[in-house]
Amino acid sequence: MSEDRMPTIGIKRDWKGKGKAESSIDSMDDDEDSMPAPKKNLKWERHFYYHEEKDFMIADEEIEDCHWCQINAFPTAEPYPITITNFIDESTLPDDFRFIDKSVLHQKIDLAPEEFRSGCGCRNTGDCKYAGCNCLEDMDFDMEEALAMRQKVYSYHSQGEKAECLRGTKLHSRNPIYECHKGCECDTSCSNRVVERGRKIPLNIFKTENRGWGVRSSVKIRKGQFIDLYVGHIITSQEADRRRKKSEFAQRKDVYLFALDKFSDPESADPRLRRKPYEVDGEFMSGPTRFINHSCDPNLRIFARVGDHADKHIHDLAFFAIKDIAPMTELTFDYVDGESAPLLKDSKNDDKVKDMTKCLCGSRKCRGFLW
Repeated sequence: MSEDRMPTIGIKRDWKGKGKAESSIDSMDDDEDSMPAPKKNLKWERHFYYHEEKDFMIADEEIEDCHWCQINAFPTAEPYPITITNFIDESTLPDDFRFIDKSVLHQKIDLAPEEFRSGCGCRNTGDCKYAGCNCLEDMDFDMEEALAMRQKVYSYHSQGEKAECLRGTKLHSRNPIYECHKGCECDTSCSNRVVERGRKIPLNIFKTENRGWGVRSSVKIRKGQFIDLYVGHIITSQEADRRRKKSEFAQRKDVYLFALDKFSDPESADPRLRRKPYEVDGEFMSGPTRFINHSCDPNLRIFARVGDHADKHIHDLAFFAIKDIAPMTELTFDYVDGESAPLLKDSKNDDKVKDMTKCLCGSRKCRGFLW
């Protein structure tokens, strides 16, 4: 089948924000025998043909439940589209999944009061790279020396081909990223607002041969480049445990749950950091990064990103490339982030290995098991 044709209704490979009929299921005259025919769903076929026609009455629930409508509503939809392709079989994304571009807070999540919020007072955006910017004060460096030498201490390169890419020292660390934010005096062009400005690459969610859905990009990605955030439903640890128990397989649920524990500290002055951390659940609502697969030799890593310091307990989870990535290469990260010693130990135990899940990443560094 030609690359610009889709075997599923309502999804187009290279859509530009215009969901007209011709971007639906083209006549499969060239290679129709090589691909399965799409499943017929009259409701969604009608919706796809007319969902941008202002004069055609479309039920609100149809718009709310349409994955295409959800991603087309993202502010980055035109310059950096998200596409969904399946050249393997007839399956589509889960019906109960919803695309969002910002995390949704559970009703029991507490935010810092306004009087505790703060930002930097840098009127010159160039000053946000150096020691002295309030947003960088929690970074690990010698403040006195950095101020005296006027050292750049922020996380990114500022010029050339590496502009907005993480510096090497940061890229190979587990240290959090501190950025300026909407509460700062600097403007949105500040070079220390990379994550805040959002994703700047198109992403394609595609069906893999043997590992469900995966994610890739049609453009070259530079080492250190920001990919996107992992977003979802931010919930309490108690609610996360309840959802694990409700899930048929607790370990499968853990694939979508990420603990916001980077700053957890039983001796912290902030009571929110002393208790069990909140978790982000992306199983039923998230962005495209929810479909990124595991690899024992990954090309991405997740970093904790902090904007307003008053809300460290709900810090962002930001994906960055840890190597140059060629176009159409699958994006992957290590689900256990290199903490493989317990896994390797269990894999040598005959009693435990029978209950372990095999890894299908196929890399030369494959550990054999996911968990």
